[in-house]
Amino acid sequence: MDKDPEPAFASESDRTEVDVSIQLEEQKNTAVTANLSEYPEPASTSQQPPVPTPDDPPDGGLQAWLQVLGSTAILVSTWGVINTFGVFQAHYETSLLSSHTSSQISWIGSAQGALLFFVGVIAGPLYDAGYFRHLLITGQALTVLGQFMTSLCTTYWQVMLAQGVAMGCGMGLTFLPSAAILGQYFRRHRALALGLSSVGSPVAGTVFPVVFSKVLSKSGFGWATRAIAFILLGVSTIPVAFMRTRVPPTKAGRKRDWSYFIDNTAFMDWPYVLFVAGGLFAFLALYVPFFYIQLYATSRGVSGESFAPYLVTLLNVGSIPGRVIPTAMADRWGSLNLAIVCAAGSTVMVFCWLGIRGLGGAVVYALFYGAFSGGVVSLTPSVLVSLCPDMGRVGARMGMSFVVSGVAILVGTPIAGAILGNDRDPRWLGTILYSAFGLLVATLFYVSARILVYRRKQTWRA
Repeated sequence: MDKDPEPAFASESDRTEVDVSIQLEEQKNTAVTANLSEYPEPASTSQQPPVPTPDDPPDGGLQAWLQVLGSTAILVSTWGVINTFGVFQAHYETSLLSSHTSSQISWIGSAQGALLFFVGVIAGPLYDAGYFRHLLITGQALTVLGQFMTSLCTTYWQVMLAQGVAMGCGMGLTFLPSAAILGQYFRRHRALALGLSSVGSPVAGTVFPVVFSKVLSKSGFGWATRAIAFILLGVSTIPVAFMRTRVPPTKAGRKRDWSYFIDNTAFMDWPYVLFVAGGLFAFLALYVPFFYIQLYATSRGVSGESFAPYLVTLLNVGSIPGRVIPTAMADRWGSLNLAIVCAAGSTVMVFCWLGIRGLGGAVVYALFYGAFSGGVVSLTPSVLVSLCPDMGRVGARMGMSFVVSGVAILVGTPIAGAILGNDRDPRWLGTILYSAFGLLVATLFYVSARILVYRRKQTWRA
């Protein structure tokens, strides 16, 4: 049989040449590999997109929007309840606590709002330390329990303890964490998420006065209060069921020194100082209409007792666009600029309160004041973030601002009540001017802060 032909090489010399060339090629590849190992491999920006880290917020998805839903529910049981206190104020003055003055009764509602801020300063670090679920469940339980116990109260100190202290502490444990958790799920759409969650407050303030007045006329104070408590109980299941932190707490969140609570550099940051001073005057005066508009309508004969509670509802109806629209515009026009507009608008509307003579004027006033005052509240956190030079100090600066705002809410409406006197001979002129000039001073402080920001950044967008 014939031999198979040689497949690759014609002669021995060809085979030798190929062997030598292979060795030279291997030596060349080895040298190139050694040279490349001395330098880091350049990051590729065209072939491979960067892999997202676990810390990057998803900016959407079912789980993220469930957090917004849960935060909205918490706003129902916090600011939504506070915005409803006007119907309780009117009932207490005319029935349950008629032996007490307007100022004494308004301390109950102001204690709720103040404790929401004061306890929130403690809840913030606990949230950073990983106790979000503990804060959520404890706070919701306290709020619902306080509302149920209010329905059984017959004396002033009982109402203060249940509706003022217990509910205020529960609100404080949940409010700040409910806003902070959205930062774990949203970055580009964070303002939208915060704006949508804040709608829970005016929606509750719209529904609760109607529920209270309807049930009060048929079943009395106890069941009117319990009806709202059952609503709060049902709403509280939403955040308990769906709200979860996405990232574990960091070591910075577990630190125990006072620098977490106080930023010493803030005291020399004059735009921040002026804005916080403006917030002091704003919150001294902002909630006076919410507490006293119903009593004004009945004492001045602007509307009958059957329609008066709906003025509180209309204040909250107007607050819905007032909370959403300014926050949606803030990224383009600047949070501080819009805060000035809303504060100035609130000032003008309170002065217009002096001219209300009939039901039509009261309705228009309630809608417009609700819109402007809602903008002041919703824009405040955004302005504080924009004025902070370092995002690592936002928590401390917001906490310091919350303390000032809490003091203002605590004493603001009782001062208005002291000016007003009793419901038999109310001094409405002094009460309205107190609210109007408080907001006017707040607006001037905001404008001063804006001027200093312009000098610093040379831009009107802030």
